[in-house]
Amino acid sequence: MQIEQIYTGCLAQGAYYITSNGEAAIIDPLREIQPYLDRLERDGVVLKYIFETHFHADFVSGHLDLSKKTNAPIVYGPTATPEFETVIATDGQLFQIGNIQIKALHTPGHTMESTTYLLLDENGKEHAIFSGDTLFIGDVGRPDLAQKSADLTQEQLAATLYHSLRTKIMTLPDEVTVYPAHGAGSACGKNMSKETVSTIGEQKEKNYALRANMTEGEFVTEVLDGLAPPPAYFGMNVTMNKKGYSSFESVLNNGMKPLTVTEFEDLAETTEALILDTRHPAEFCKKHIPQSINIGISGDFAPWVGTLIADVNQPIIIITEPGKEEESITRLSRVGFDHVLGHLEGGIASWEQAGKETDTVKRITAEQFASELKVGVDKVIDIRKEGEYSAMHLDEAYSKPLAYINTWINEIDPSEHFYMHCAGGYRSMIAASILQARGYRNFTEIEGGFGAISKTELPKSDFVCQSKVL
Repeated sequence: MQIEQIYTGCLAQGAYYITSNGEAAIIDPLREIQPYLDRLERDGVVLKYIFETHFHADFVSGHLDLSKKTNAPIVYGPTATPEFETVIATDGQLFQIGNIQIKALHTPGHTMESTTYLLLDENGKEHAIFSGDTLFIGDVGRPDLAQKSADLTQEQLAATLYHSLRTKIMTLPDEVTVYPAHGAGSACGKNMSKETVSTIGEQKEKNYALRANMTEGEFVTEVLDGLAPPPAYFGMNVTMNKKGYSSFESVLNNGMKPLTVTEFEDLAETTEALILDTRHPAEFCKKHIPQSINIGISGDFAPWVGTLIADVNQPIIIITEPGKEEESITRLSRVGFDHVLGHLEGGIASWEQAGKETDTVKRITAEQFASELKVGVDKVIDIRKEGEYSAMHLDEAYSKPLAYINTWINEIDPSEHFYMHCAGGYRSMIAASILQARGYRNFTEIEGGFGAISKTELPKSDFVCQSKVL
């Protein structure tokens, strides 16, 4: 028996590849399936089952394409209602893979179909669970995402999760390994560890939500406390995972279409396509196509695309660093943005060679910022998450997280200058591109973000005292 965790940092997502005696199972596969097909061929095994822990909200699963390529059935837990052929497991149902078995444990609460898969080894011993979004390392799945589909309140879903954890998971032996679907950085929980593997016993000791003698009421209150609104694309991804989607191959083929400068301009005008620049923020800063939005593939690309672009059906044309076209299209498809119409052939260099206008972002170093900032006079906007801001921030800086830019942008006085920063410069360049695309140029972005600012002598605070209104 072999278990391989295939972890994708951009989405903080873990898929699982399990083999035993010539057969394999894959749990929660990503959209692009070729890496799984390569493993199956390398190991000379047959894919027996594709297990889905639930209808994922934060990414588009590769279950449909993988099933079509391998003829392996897709398995969901009880109450799941997909609109394609699947096996709906009953609670406690066993599935044979080589010399091992996988047992479906219905664990509703994150969603009502959420199912944990318990692996029984060659001797029938409980070896590991693949807990999906039911149990994370240090946290549990947020219970507010499935309210509409389940026709339950988030409090009722949280109470359901409480009982799933205590009757199905916490009763397992302490030595059972826990393999979750996500780690730190995912929006599917609020307190996830950077670790991606643990044990039942360790989680009983360290996970606040598995605390001994915790009452249902305490669990509901603590799990729901501090939940940020889910990204807008979550609901659209659930629909795609439930109803079906275009094959990844067709999405990639469409996106890989090279566009001349003229074709690029025509598509931007005639289709109202979003111009998405996936280059590094430092390169975008120096020169970019006017009205383009920068979300660099060097950072948390897919989650920010999903958070900031309102509609997965939005037509997109892309500019990338040379050779990064396929990676950009692939990572867009992971969160359901399938309508990439093509990429600018030759990138920004071809745009310049055609004599087209480019734009820049006004960026200064933290040292320059420290020397010119008039404390108590100049306005500073901190676009990090609320938790980052609360831990430490510049005195008098306004907390305006990037995730809510479409709301707070309306508070900006276009005649009043402000400084803007994030933690390291990635998110602030995203914000700068959005602001400039909407006509705001009255700001200066700070290179290196708070990481660089913290090394200056500017006064800092670890308490929140600022009004939410700019």
